[in-house]
Amino acid sequence: MVRTIDVVACLGDNYAYLLRDADSGGAVVIDAPEAAPILAAVEAAGCRLDAVLLTHHHGDHIEGAAEIRKRTGAQLVGAAADAHRLPPLDLMVADGEEAAIGGFRFRVMATPGHTRGHVVYHAPEASALFSGDTLFSLGCGRLFEGSAAEMWDSLLRLAALPPETAVCPGHEYTAANGRFARSVDPDNPALAERIAEVERLRAAGRPTVPVALGTELMTNPFLRAGDPAIAARLGLAGRPAVEVFAELRRLKDDFR
Repeated sequence: MVRTIDVVACLGDNYAYLLRDADSGGAVVIDAPEAAPILAAVEAAGCRLDAVLLTHHHGDHIEGAAEIRKRTGAQLVGAAADAHRLPPLDLMVADGEEAAIGGFRFRVMATPGHTRGHVVYHAPEASALFSGDTLFSLGCGRLFEGSAAEMWDSLLRLAALPPETAVCPGHEYTAANGRFARSVDPDNPALAERIAEVERLRAAGRPTVPVALGTELMTNPFLRAGDPAIAARLGLAGRPAVEVFAELRRLKDDFR
């Protein structure tokens, strides 16, 4: 099967993703920040939208879901644990389940931290991870409901996926994340190279994602909290990685 991921810009800095199977004409959308650009992308692609997969309940990820469902008949899919905060779901999923939707196979992974009910979707055949607001390029989500320990555990699960996995996050935050990353990891040549790439992409008006997980493992400080150099720079030499992660998240919250 030939599978294509279209990045759909929504709102100010959100992304939805249209995952298409060229052979069957089927497609799914991950997250629904607003209906109009997603419906336009579906129409332009000439595909059949089978489902909308929701990562979490925040309005900038679900506001277009009801209209898309009404216009296309697509199923709404989301976490059973968060169903009370999501639009009415046609299919409820839970951690560890595999969902076969529209010709695609998704592995559901619970990733508490940003919110308690957050899930991400790993599509092995497409070699893609739809990470919502858990993992960004060069960053991670704020801890609105979960603890640092929960988010660190969630990130470790994602870090264990194959390095060629394309990370598809919910926002275009990479340039701002890069400025923070450079402040805590200034001697990392892979990070410097990634920041330069991001600057070129944004200057050309292009998205900075998807990005290979392997690149994130070399450049994203939140995935590298176990690196002794980062711990030492934060004055936490010898401390557990989860403590380094918590300090990174605290510093990022106040970074300007």
